[in-house]
Amino acid sequence: MIDIQFITVPGCHECAQAKKIFEEMKPQYPDMRVTEIDATSSEGIALVQKYGIFSSPGILINGELFSTGALNKNEFKKKLDALKK
Repeated sequence: MIDIQFITVPGCHECAQAKKIFEEMKPQYPDMRVTEIDATSSEGIALVQKYGIFSSPGILINGELFSTGALNKNEFKKKLDALKK
């Protein structure tokens, strides 16, 4: 299982782009589970503080901070490929 926590802000353009990338890659990585968390919720605030997320979206993969801000599709794919093995 690849567990992704997707920390978003309402109305965020980069969050919408990242969501499209997740949908696009889901067929290749059926064991990828994405949980969207609003950064303004109590859980979101705790994650933002814990991982020092200063731009959205914040993306955690299996409990580790992977990226903040615009999601690089190629880097994301490399990471998923590494976890898939």
